[in-house]
Amino acid sequence: MQTRRPIGTDTVNAIGFGCMNVSHAYGPALPENESTKLLQDTLDAGYDFFDTASLYGDGRNEELLGKSLMHRRDEFFLASKCVLAFVDGKRTLNGRPEMIKQHCEASLKRLNTDRIDLYYMHRLDRKVPIEESIGAMAELVAEGKIRNIGVSEMSAATLRRAHATHPIAAIQSEYSPWTRNPELGVLDACAELDIAFVAFSPVARGYFADTALVPESFHKADLRRTMPRFDADNYAKNLQLLEQTKALAKQASCSVPQLAMAWVLSKGNNLIAIPGTTKHAHMTENLATLQLADIAPDILDALSALYEPSIVAGARYSTAAQATVDTECFEFEVV
Repeated sequence: MQTRRPIGTDTVNAIGFGCMNVSHAYGPALPENESTKLLQDTLDAGYDFFDTASLYGDGRNEELLGKSLMHRRDEFFLASKCVLAFVDGKRTLNGRPEMIKQHCEASLKRLNTDRIDLYYMHRLDRKVPIEESIGAMAELVAEGKIRNIGVSEMSAATLRRAHATHPIAAIQSEYSPWTRNPELGVLDACAELDIAFVAFSPVARGYFADTALVPESFHKADLRRTMPRFDADNYAKNLQLLEQTKALAKQASCSVPQLAMAWVLSKGNNLIAIPGTTKHAHMTENLATLQLADIAPDILDALSALYEPSIVAGARYSTAAQATVDTECFEFEVV
């Protein structure tokens, strides 16, 4: 396994840290003292790529990184995102050039830094031509406020348009054995254009965890409550695949989440995984994936077959959520 991988003009460990869970989407945020310790321990453990966004915790996630890590700014690669944000408590999507620049200034202040290494458009704003949004980000590069441009949850066609306006360093989308949409075109485009692919939720939002999830126990604010795959009927079907997955992990001499991440990283040396967690043990286990011996191709192939897209029960997003992303869909998915 190639443990260091290129992103823009830099190289990072093939497993980075997705910061969202600490402040956003899966229930109440961790207390600040616990969050600070987790982030500092994560840096000490050897992570050198931290991924946050304006949206996460309405800016509080960026503020947390600013307080916790910026005294060691030169030790890690920092990514954040714009376009999606909360305004007066309401989630908004705005890709107009002037708003992108305003978001960047606000993020720099919250992060307590003078530069963001990778700045993503968090989502496509269909009301604004992608060329105009990327053009504004190119101006931020010229001003030295950001070093690389990225896009998130966009199709191969949109990625190509963005890249034609200014070189795109990375695209971020969900990718794991049970979410395979990037295989419909984005992975090929990344390989062709020499763009890094950053996989969020490589452990399938906790599905590939060390213990089976119980969706009925999810916090009322947990985003997974809106996802069809975690509906009672669908999840019962998906759980049936886990026993076979555990057997494959045993053959590979690793844990189930490590097998899922190794599968993602096996798809090309331009792929980087950014699992998120609030648990110290999971944080260290995730990074230890990079120390695994090479997993036999037949085990990885068996995992691919087990989670062939039409087998997984339920679409990855609800109809409403799917409308907010630009990614390709399989024919059987909600569109």
